[in-house]
Amino acid sequence: MTDAAEPPRTNFIRQIVEADLASGKHDRIATRFPPEPNGYLHIGHAKSIVLNFGLAQSLGGTCNLRFDDTNPHKENVEFVEAIKADVRWLGFDWDDRLYFASDYFERLYDFAVELIQKGLAYVCELDAEQMRAYRGTLTEPGKDSPYRDRTVEENLDLFKRMRAGEFPDGSRTLRARIDMASPNINLRDPVLYRIKHGVVHHQTGSAWCLYPTYDYTHPISDALEGITHSLCTLEFEDHRPLYDWCVANVSVPSRPRQIEFSRLNLEYTVMSKRRLTDLVGEGHVQGWDDPRMPTIAGLRRRGYTPGAIREFCERIGVTKSDNLVEMALLESSIRDDLDANAPRRMAVLRPLKVVLTNYPEDRDERMEAGNHPKNASMGTRSVPFGREIHIDRTDFEEEPPKGFKRLVPGGEVRLRNAYVIRCDEVIKDAAGEVVELRASVDMETLGKNPEGRKVKGVIHWVSAEHGVSAEVRLYDRLFGVATPGAGGADYREAINPESLTVLTGCMLEPALRGVEPGERFQFEREGYFVADPDSTPDRPVFNLTVGLRDTWGKSRK
Repeated sequence: MTDAAEPPRTNFIRQIVEADLASGKHDRIATRFPPEPNGYLHIGHAKSIVLNFGLAQSLGGTCNLRFDDTNPHKENVEFVEAIKADVRWLGFDWDDRLYFASDYFERLYDFAVELIQKGLAYVCELDAEQMRAYRGTLTEPGKDSPYRDRTVEENLDLFKRMRAGEFPDGSRTLRARIDMASPNINLRDPVLYRIKHGVVHHQTGSAWCLYPTYDYTHPISDALEGITHSLCTLEFEDHRPLYDWCVANVSVPSRPRQIEFSRLNLEYTVMSKRRLTDLVGEGHVQGWDDPRMPTIAGLRRRGYTPGAIREFCERIGVTKSDNLVEMALLESSIRDDLDANAPRRMAVLRPLKVVLTNYPEDRDERMEAGNHPKNASMGTRSVPFGREIHIDRTDFEEEPPKGFKRLVPGGEVRLRNAYVIRCDEVIKDAAGEVVELRASVDMETLGKNPEGRKVKGVIHWVSAEHGVSAEVRLYDRLFGVATPGAGGADYREAINPESLTVLTGCMLEPALRGVEPGERFQFEREGYFVADPDSTPDRPVFNLTVGLRDTWGKSRK
């Protein structure tokens, strides 16, 4: 997805792949994006998607989409369809190369039989607790299972009976016969198969009660698909010897190379799928697509664009070292995108009525306003103006602080694309709250400043008669600290109680009536907003995507 006029950004993985192509080791590269369908994709997965699909695309190769669906307890079709939608939305396609690890269950079983026949796998009857005790520690070797030296014939018989459903869950596993003294714990006879009764797999139904583990399935699936470079995050570095062992000891048609890169750690978020599942299940957010979530679905509903996310992934680069990426970098990517592409509109989020006392009641006036200050090709729009308008409450102060450049009693401001007005009277209710302003219009100031007059402030407004009532949802970061859960703390304790503010009765200019969900705009002087799927033609709902500046929560100057 890189601009053709711009050379692709390089990284150590690209350098490896280019060297393999140049040497003739491969005449074409093949990568894969292999999500587990047990949740929605998040921004960390976007990094992997951009790397795998983008690298293959830029070097004339292919990238498969494969679901590693070996744990039916947590997987379902909803997640499968959501993942497919997210990959497409980011701008990538797998053509006819959609696969499931479950497509290979029969062949994986046959490869396991091959390992047994070679004396490289055995059926073990240790339970989970016993297996942990036998495994050893980082400083002490493990002990051989008492079932490690079973004969090939006995193992083949037991494995066949495991598949037939003769044994209960947890009573037997198939383990690789590698090295219980290996300094790499992953090579201490890892489990290859476990028994799972009573589950319905989203692809294979009830056909199996015997399921392969991820560490066994993944390398063989790569090899069966002819993957040349298997790109994964650093937590799989210690698993690479097992990956290589699996493809070296069964008769697969190719030998992929696993290469690890740093995962994305982003401030003010959690990336653990388990924690994201808990946030949804415990009701801390309103679903996987809640705009406060770091999921791709959440970012899409928040108003992020595919191009902004791809650009963010390119900016952070691909490295071998874990690091914490600033949230400001992600926000900067979408702000740059929307600044260039989002049409401008006026929206008053906290309305305060202003009556223009000297403006004719029967006057019907339309102001011409540009849709974008830097892009004349986006055209103009007509904005109705009248005797009664709404301005934002934050644009008026009876006792203004130092440096305040907006409306004050007796002071003047310019209305965006319209006139200069002066505040003449402040109307309050019985409680002393300001409920209305009376102001006068200088009819000679439409689109100009008369000589000698200095008006420092410019504020936005909406016609009271023509404005559209709307709901606006202001989203802040879900967590109040940069690293929730650091030091063993409960990450839930860091949830920001002010991460969502819902404003009702907001007033939008009439050009925003009937917008389609997903349409993005800059609300002038407020930020960038997107129409939410909850919108209706007569009552739009908008979500704050990102503010106009790098730091949220500061009052406008």
